[in-house]
Amino acid sequence: MLESRPIIVDLQSINKSFKKAEHQELLVLDNVNFKLHEGEIVALLGKSGSGKSTLLRIIAGLIPPTAGRVFYRNKPVKGPVYGMAMVFQNFALLPWLSVLENVEIGLEALGIPKDERRARALHAIDIIGLDGFESAYPKELSGGMRQRVGFARALVINPDVLLMDEPFSALDVLTADNLRTDLLDLWQDKKTNTNGIIFVTHNIEEAVFLADRIVIFDSDPGTVMADLKVNLEHPRNDQDVPYRKIVDEIYGLMLSLPHAKKGIAGIRFKHIDLAYRLPDVNISELSGLIEMIGSPEYEGRVGLAELAEALHLNIDDLFPLIELAEIFRFSQIVEGEVELTLAGKLFADSDILERKKMFARHLIKYIPFAKRIRWVLDERPGHRASKERFLAELEDFLSEDEAERVLKVIIEWGRYAEIFAYDDKAGMLSLENP
Repeated sequence: MLESRPIIVDLQSINKSFKKAEHQELLVLDNVNFKLHEGEIVALLGKSGSGKSTLLRIIAGLIPPTAGRVFYRNKPVKGPVYGMAMVFQNFALLPWLSVLENVEIGLEALGIPKDERRARALHAIDIIGLDGFESAYPKELSGGMRQRVGFARALVINPDVLLMDEPFSALDVLTADNLRTDLLDLWQDKKTNTNGIIFVTHNIEEAVFLADRIVIFDSDPGTVMADLKVNLEHPRNDQDVPYRKIVDEIYGLMLSLPHAKKGIAGIRFKHIDLAYRLPDVNISELSGLIEMIGSPEYEGRVGLAELAEALHLNIDDLFPLIELAEIFRFSQIVEGEVELTLAGKLFADSDILERKKMFARHLIKYIPFAKRIRWVLDERPGHRASKERFLAELEDFLSEDEAERVLKVIIEWGRYAEIFAYDDKAGMLSLENP
């Protein structure tokens, strides 16, 4: 039992805030608790912006928490921790150094004698599968080989804990699969001195393939939504029924609706307010999603994992689409599947003009700030208002960048639906086509 093994990392009530304005703070992490035991691989899974990478840096001692405590081997973490190593998403290699020199650099910083660090670096290069490329420079290597150098550089210091920040996301599918398998082989064959691994990902399949536990994060702010054990033996087959069941369960959990309310038919829909951070979704993408689910192949209902595979989308691309379809009442989540509502089926079966009319009705009905803009334009004698006027209103609730993004999205939708017009040169919204 993993719970009976010694605890390596212990996070207690971690909060992290960043200052976004003179008197405002952005809460990124809120009351995060979890433990890493010896012999355990833990995945931190969630959408971009849920604070996973920030948490990884707090664990490593690279940044302090605003509140809460981190313990490594029962000692408080107050700065960079000897015994932990990190693998980054973007390789982070020094281009003027060879493979061997890049791997040695961490040992040099620790004051390891030249002969010893050379021997250890060569051994790390060998076990990671880069033997023969010691004298090569990063520009000569493929993405997969460069990331192998990143792994060798981390492993050469014999870390007790290996921290990985989306280490496979910059690689093509086949290279990533190969590198994941090789990492597992190193772990299972105990070719390194590493006793625990924590890695950040937004790839559900990757989390299930590698991890013993998956800590699922909600966002705005980042909180632990669920902590799941993956009781599957390695090697894991992604086509096995138990494997697919866990994948489906995670999709369902990540699309749960903690802020939902019941509609008139008893269906649970997401309720949003004026300052909701709307997903940045193109209307053609939304139409394509609804059309696909409504096709004869799926007949209005499809599993989330199956949909992700069919569209070749990860959660950061798929979830905003599904979220908007739900906000517009075109679909709902039922037992881990996306099911079209009656409105969604009508939308899927309609022509372009009817779809536009439906979109306009739902935009006014379910997007409060779009309704707000239209109300202001209707009430004003000239039926005109500046973009800055609405931007200032959003900035009471959102950061400047986020307010700009949300308003841009609403303007795009409003122009498509023809509920208002926008003159980009003048920065004016109106009820007249400019």
